[in-house]
Amino acid sequence: MESPKSYNMRFEPLGQKMFSRRNWLLRCSILINIAVILYIGSQLMIGGGNNFANGGSFMLQEQQQPVVSALQMAAASQGPQQPPQQPPIAKHRDLAEIFEAEERLLANADATGAAAAAAEAAAAAAQAAAPQAPEIAPVIPANDSGGAPVVNDPSQVIGNIGAGGIGVPNAPNPELNNTQSDGYIVTGDEKELEERVRSLINCYDRDYHQQTLQRGDFWVLQNYVRAEHGEIKCHESITYTTHADYTFLDNLIPLLERWNAPVSIAMHAPGTDFQPTVDSIRYLRECLPGSHLVRAYTTFHIYFGTKHIPRAVPKPQDVFKTGYNCTLPAPYFNITSGHLYKAQKKLLYPVNVGRNIARDSALTHFILASDIELYPNPGLVKKFLEMIARNEQYLRRKAPRVFPLAIFEVEESSPVPHDKTELQEFLRTGKAIPFHKRVCASCHGVPKSKEWMSANETDELSVFHIGKRTGYYVHWEPIYIGTHADPHYDERLSWEGKSDKMPQGYALCVLDYEFHILDNAFLVHKPGIKVLKKDNRRAMLSGKTNQLIRKIIYPELKIMYGMRRGCAI
Repeated sequence: MESPKSYNMRFEPLGQKMFSRRNWLLRCSILINIAVILYIGSQLMIGGGNNFANGGSFMLQEQQQPVVSALQMAAASQGPQQPPQQPPIAKHRDLAEIFEAEERLLANADATGAAAAAAEAAAAAAQAAAPQAPEIAPVIPANDSGGAPVVNDPSQVIGNIGAGGIGVPNAPNPELNNTQSDGYIVTGDEKELEERVRSLINCYDRDYHQQTLQRGDFWVLQNYVRAEHGEIKCHESITYTTHADYTFLDNLIPLLERWNAPVSIAMHAPGTDFQPTVDSIRYLRECLPGSHLVRAYTTFHIYFGTKHIPRAVPKPQDVFKTGYNCTLPAPYFNITSGHLYKAQKKLLYPVNVGRNIARDSALTHFILASDIELYPNPGLVKKFLEMIARNEQYLRRKAPRVFPLAIFEVEESSPVPHDKTELQEFLRTGKAIPFHKRVCASCHGVPKSKEWMSANETDELSVFHIGKRTGYYVHWEPIYIGTHADPHYDERLSWEGKSDKMPQGYALCVLDYEFHILDNAFLVHKPGIKVLKKDNRRAMLSGKTNQLIRKIIYPELKIMYGMRRGCAI
C-alpha cells in the first residue's frame, strides 16, 4: 500500500494565541476607559467663572471638545470613517452601562477590524458620558454671591452671566453682548422703538385720576398735583418713584434735569406740614428756571396719618387758582427736620408707605423706586428701553428679574458726574466712593463692583453681570428698575428703625429673582459723603425693628413666600 503523503504544517500553541489577543484587547479597553474618565473630568470643569472682559461684553464659556484617544487617532489614520449610528441614549446612564457597551463592541470585533471597533466604542462611551442638555439639567457652581440657584430650564441659561456661568453647548459666538438679539436693530425712530417695547412687555395702561383713598392708617391724596404729560402709555417710559417730606424738595429739579421722564413722588404731610408742602409744590412749579420740568414730569401724591389730618385740605383744582409769590424764599429753604410737625409730635417717618404709594401710582410698566437724593446718569431711560427692544438672550430667561444700579457718593464740593467715564475719574482721584462705604458697606455692595468700576463705558446699555442676593450679598439693599409685579415694601417699618428694605429683599431672594446689573447706569447721591453718626434714638428703634422682623414679619414671610437656601433677612 502506498503510504500517505506527508504535509509540513505549523501549529501555533492555542494558549499563546488567545493570550496575545486578550492582551491587545485589554490594552485597548484601558485606553478607552482613560479617555472616558478624562472626558467626564473635562465636562465637570466646564462653567464657573463670572469674569467679564472689556466693558460690558459677556464672555461665553466655550464648550470643550471631547478628548481624542490614541485609538481614535489610529482609526482615523486608516482612512475616513463614517460615524456610527448610535441609538438614543437613555437618561441617567451610569458608568457601568458605558463599560458594558464597550465590552459588547470589543467582543464582536475581529482581528482585522479591531481598531475600528475600538474607535466606535470610544465614540459610544463619549456620547453616553456627555450630558444631554434637554434631559439633564447642568450642574451650576456657586457664584460670587455664594448662592447656587436652581435652574429649571437649561435652554434658557447663557454662559458666564450671573448664577454660575453655564456654557451653552455649541455656542455659535463667544461674544454674547449685543450679538444674541432676535434680529431687531435700534434705528432711532421713537415710534418704532415704542411699538417694539410694547410688543415685548405684557403691560396695561393705567388710569390717571385724582382720588382720595385710605391705606391702612393713612389718608392718601393720589395724583393730587398731576404732571402735564397727562395719561401716558405703559410702555412709553420709566417712572422714577420716590418719597419725601417738603424739606427734601430742593433735590427735585437736579433729579429731573438728569432723568427727563415721569416722576411719581409721595409727600408725607401730616398736620401743619400740609400747607408748606403745598406751597413748596407751587414754588417748584412756578418760580424756578427748571419749573417747566416739574410741571411736565412730576406728579405729587400727599399722605398723612388718620390721627394727624390737616385742618383744611383744598380740592386739587383749587390749589393753583392764584399764583404763588415768587419773591418769597422757597418754603423749604433753611428748614430742618426739627421744624416739622412730625418731629414735634415725635412721629416716625413711614418710608415704605410713601414708597408703595408712589410705585402704585406710576403709569408706566417699568419703575425705578429710589430716594429723591439719588440722581441717575442722563440718558438712562432711552438707553434702557433700547436694551429692552434689542431683547437679547439674557432678557429671555424665565426667572423674574430686576435691574440694579450701582450707587456712589461724591464730595460736597464736587459736581455730579454725568457718565461712567467721568465717574471713573472721580473714583480714581478720590472725589467719589461707593455709596455708604463709611456707613454700611455691605448694604449697598454690588456683585462684581470692582470689575464694574474698571470696565470701560460703551455706547449702549447692557447687563454687565447677573447676581443673586445670597452669600456676601445676603443683606444687599439694591435700588433697581423693576415693575409693578415686584413685591411691595413692608409698611410696618419706618425710616428711623432701619432695615426697611430687608423684608422685600428676602421676598425677592425666595422668589429666585435675578439681579441684572446694568453696565453703564448708576446713581449718585446729592454731593456730600455720609459718615456714621451716633444716634441713640435710632439705635433704640432699630432694636425694636429687629424684634418686629424676627418675631412677626419673618415668620409671615416664610408662610407667604416660603424658604430658599441662602436667603435671609
